[in-house]
Amino acid sequence: MAFKAPKRTLGDVDAEAAAALISAAADMALILDTAGVIRDVSFQSDELAQELDGTKSWSGKRWADTVTPESRAKVDSLLHDAAAGASPRWRHINQGSPGREPVPVLFSAIRVRAGGQVVAFGRDLRAISALQQRLVEAQQSLERDYARLRHVEMRYRLLFEMSAEPVLVLDAFTHKVSDANPAARRLFGETGRVMVGRVFPECFDPDGARAVRELLAGVRASGRADDVRARIAGQEREVQIFASLFRQESTALLLVRLAGAPEAAELPHGKARLLKVVENAPDGFVVTSPDGRILAANAAFLDMAQLATEEQASGEPLERWLGRPGIEMGVLIANLRQRGSVRLFATTLRSDYGATAEVEVSAVAVMNGGEPVFGFVIRNIGRRLSETRTRRDLPRSVEQLTELVGRVALKDLVRETTDVIERLCIEAALELTNDNRASAAEMLGLSRQGLYAKLRRYGLGDLDVDNGSEK
Repeated sequence: MAFKAPKRTLGDVDAEAAAALISAAADMALILDTAGVIRDVSFQSDELAQELDGTKSWSGKRWADTVTPESRAKVDSLLHDAAAGASPRWRHINQGSPGREPVPVLFSAIRVRAGGQVVAFGRDLRAISALQQRLVEAQQSLERDYARLRHVEMRYRLLFEMSAEPVLVLDAFTHKVSDANPAARRLFGETGRVMVGRVFPECFDPDGARAVRELLAGVRASGRADDVRARIAGQEREVQIFASLFRQESTALLLVRLAGAPEAAELPHGKARLLKVVENAPDGFVVTSPDGRILAANAAFLDMAQLATEEQASGEPLERWLGRPGIEMGVLIANLRQRGSVRLFATTLRSDYGATAEVEVSAVAVMNGGEPVFGFVIRNIGRRLSETRTRRDLPRSVEQLTELVGRVALKDLVRETTDVIERLCIEAALELTNDNRASAAEMLGLSRQGLYAKLRRYGLGDLDVDNGSEK
């Protein structure tokens, strides 16, 4: 909508005032002659002028020659409409820039007077173009993410539907079935057709339903629980049930797998007797997984660790009771992986109530279903070792000293090391002098009284005979 009385309201506007108005009205403005040649250029910002380099090279050129090829038709259309006196339209034109990316500008053109110059007003679209580009990139990123999610969901659904093992997805709190694969529906027969929305334990007999509820409650509370067996209602078959907890968005769900309960394989008579002997052996026997967690333990180990039942040890790391935490079990397992067996490894065993015992460990690695399991035989050797070490009951060799590292304070270990060396030197001197005390004292640089004092200290030789001969 044009001004109603421009002559009265604007008065006599001279060229300078018109130029100022045109410059203020647009980010850039072009003054064109009737042939479309640029006669003058105005930029509202120096940054845009430097970007387009317009003030130096545009003057005297056809406007159509300064734009990108796809925009030339739009320039011609703007100039034609301006010459015809049509209402001005805004056209998106990519203005060329030497050595740089084209600058998007929104142009409109208007003829000042009949047969006179044309003024083209331009609005800088770089900010809008950058915003549009970011929007496009964000949209493309979303599309890629959606595509990946669709592919993951398709693979999940394909595996879920093709799995031969019955699998169900339950709500962790209500235990209602939210999804069931075809194998699960076949397992439960007619009931399976309407499984979705039903409470899962309803598919089992009373005892089985109770066991399943306890399993699901344990998994929801702790994240893990042992599998259970349950009998399907109206069927003779028994299934083994495994459950695990996972979260989807803000909902906690349970993934439940069902497998045919394994039949108890009857062992050969000799193997059964061997298993019974191991179970009742006086030495502790433990079977662990590759990461050192207990799979089975006999009664002797439970007695050493002061545990009431095997369930208290099942799934726990063996180093909770055996060896120094973080050190010796790592050494044992590394040797088992490398060599296959370890013999007579001396360490300590701690009970749940703080009691400790000196033990020897022999271990072996065996393959079970494609992955190794480790068997540990743990023997209490506390009766062979003195429970307390006095100054008269010292280690007799360097090997025994090294066994004390980690069990005896360093200052006590250094003192005992000095005593061992001193005693070994006295024994060597007596052996070299055929038990001649005077020669041995001279060899060691001791007085005879000093030698006798040390002999008494270490309990070496027959001092009563020597004392009687000196009297």
